[in-house]
Amino acid sequence: MSAGAKPYCPDCGRAATGNFCQHCGAKLGGRFCNQCGAKAGPAAAFCNQCGATVDGAAGGRKAAAAAVVGGQNLPWWIAGVAMFVLIVVLGVRMVQPGGPSAPAAATAPGGVPAGTGQPPDLSSMTPREAADRLFDRVMRSVSAGDSTAAQQFLPMALSAYDRAQPLDHDGLFHLSLLNREANNLDAALAGAEEVLAAEPNHLLALSAAAEAAIDLGRLDDAAGYFGRLVEVYPQESTRALPEYEGHANLMESARVAAEAFLAAR
Repeated sequence: MSAGAKPYCPDCGRAATGNFCQHCGAKLGGRFCNQCGAKAGPAAAFCNQCGATVDGAAGGRKAAAAAVVGGQNLPWWIAGVAMFVLIVVLGVRMVQPGGPSAPAAATAPGGVPAGTGQPPDLSSMTPREAADRLFDRVMRSVSAGDSTAAQQFLPMALSAYDRAQPLDHDGLFHLSLLNREANNLDAALAGAEEVLAAEPNHLLALSAAAEAAIDLGRLDDAAGYFGRLVEVYPQESTRALPEYEGHANLMESARVAAEAFLAAR
């Protein structure tokens, strides 16, 4: 490179000076004078062309930060830092002991336990327990109207249930709700119908199937699922199924929703 000629960033291709690109923050090849752009030796303290001080390693890091923060990549930089902090905080909360045995402070709509302030012990969790914990996190976010958190954890929860296969009826119900939140409506309906194939009167599966059918525009099918739910509810709701006990609030709200839907037809 001739003296005074500005180097070009290998990432974005734009003219840049210094040790880092002022446009994208990428590290430039070698060390360059921040004043005239001439290439400097690895141990040089001053530019051999204009005499200006050449930044060292610490100065280079400052230049990188200034280039990114001062340039057009500020939103991406903030997003990256925010995501890193979120992952660290979440990881610390999840690996601290005492979470699974802690009592729930409240229950979110739909029978999902609300936050307890006690993080789970990730090292002691089975694949299914991890999937259920992510399900709870997504449902709490949905209930609180936090769509950003819900969309962040939703793919993780779906993948976790895939790893936890085969699923029992409660797991299939959870997966159906998650698929509905992800707008995978056919998968949501299929998951609910898989439960109904074995348990035709399963209240949670009937509710999940009806809601998915509504979203798919299949209102007659939804009426059939809801009609069945209302018909069998008095006897079926007395069964001591773990999923019924774990989603007691959702059971009652499903009945109310079914009756309201049928009354409006």
